Order: sequence, then structure tokens, then C-alpha cells
Amino acid sequence: MTRLLVSLALLFGFAAPVHADGPMLVELFASKNCRACPAAYKTMKQVEAERGDAVMVVTWAVDYWDYLGGKEKMALPESKDRQRAYVDHFSMRGPYTPQTVYNGLEQASGNKPAKVGAAVMKAEMAEPTDVRLKRSGKRAVLTGQPDGLSDIWWVAYLDADDNKTKMPNPVTSVQQIGPWLGGRAEIELPACRSGCVLIVQEAGMGRVLATMRAN
Repeated sequence: MTRLLVSLALLFGFAAPVHADGPMLVELFASKNCRACPAAYKTMKQVEAERGDAVMVVTWAVDYWDYLGGKEKMALPESKDRQRAYVDHFSMRGPYTPQTVYNGLEQASGNKPAKVGAAVMKAEMAEPTDVRLKRSGKRAVLTGQPDGLSDIWWVAYLDADDNKTKMPNPVTSVQQIGPWLGGRAEIELPACRSGCVLIVQEAGMGRVLATMRAN
């Protein structure tokens, strides 16, 4: 398979990419009734293979294609709500699958490797923020000053052997821990059964400011 991503050194010289604190959040919106989604799964797995710990891929299963076939058992109401917010954020006509979103900054069709690669690199080159997430025992310490209101999300997903689906890290639950206006905040981390990620994101599904794997 042709390599998904062209070397950053070739495209941008040797400039180091800047991005949000923690791995880049790559979100895939998918459904078992989406014919193009298996190709997106392969593309996302290639992104994981090439970028390693620099990315955090999660799949949000949606059920609006259920009328085309069987019920999507992994679908969550929050998946549709999250995607609708991205539709507004990116001024799109409507949701689609397989849509991918990169740190809330870029979006692309997940079954088109060239567009995925371009979106990854654009998100990597975004201006940095001073928001930081650090783990301290069973808590996370959040510091920094966002431009406005931000939300703190706790997302649980099926990881490794727990994942019996073809979706990369399908989300099983999401919890809004609370709003954040900046400063220092200590966050008590909920229990994590498989895989979990803490996400700090501008309100309205805007830019992702920081992420932290918590499993």
C-alpha cells in the first residue's frame, strides 16, 4: 500500500510540528451500514502505525444508516450530537460517514488517504497553546488559559483485545466532566475498564487543546 503520509521533512523542511498538548485526537464517524467505512478503518490503522503515540484514534459509531441494514450496536446518541456540532463548526451541509476530524481543526473523508494525510499535517502545524495536562496518581492536573470556555470530556473506548469490532477504538461511553475557563484544575479520573482518554476542547466542538490517555 502506498504510504499514507509524506515525510514532514520533505514538505516543510526540518521545521518541527506544533500541536495541542498530548496526542492528536483523530475522530472517525462510522457505521456498519457504511460501505466506505472498511476502507476508512484501514486508513486509520495506518495512521496509528505511522504516527504511533502521537495520535489517539477513536471511532464514534452512528445509527442514522440503520435503515440500510442491521442495527449498529455500537452507536451512541452522543455520537450524533458530537458530529452535528462538527457540522456547524465546519459550516457543512450535513453529517456523513466516514468522516474524520483532527483535533477539531480539520476534517476529511476517512477513506481517502491523501486527504487524511493532508489533514493530519495541517493539524500538526497549528499554533500551540499553553494548555497542559499532566497525570498525578488518580488525578489529572490541567493548567493554562484558553481563549474562552472549554469543555472537559472523558471518553471510554474498547482497546486492544477488548475490541471485537473492525472499528479502531470504538467509543463505549462519554462523560462531560465540566466546563473550564482556565487556571489550574485537578480532575479526579473515573475508573477505566479498557481504554480511556481525557479531552480538553473549546466549547462547541472547537479546537482540541489537550488530550491524555488514561488507561
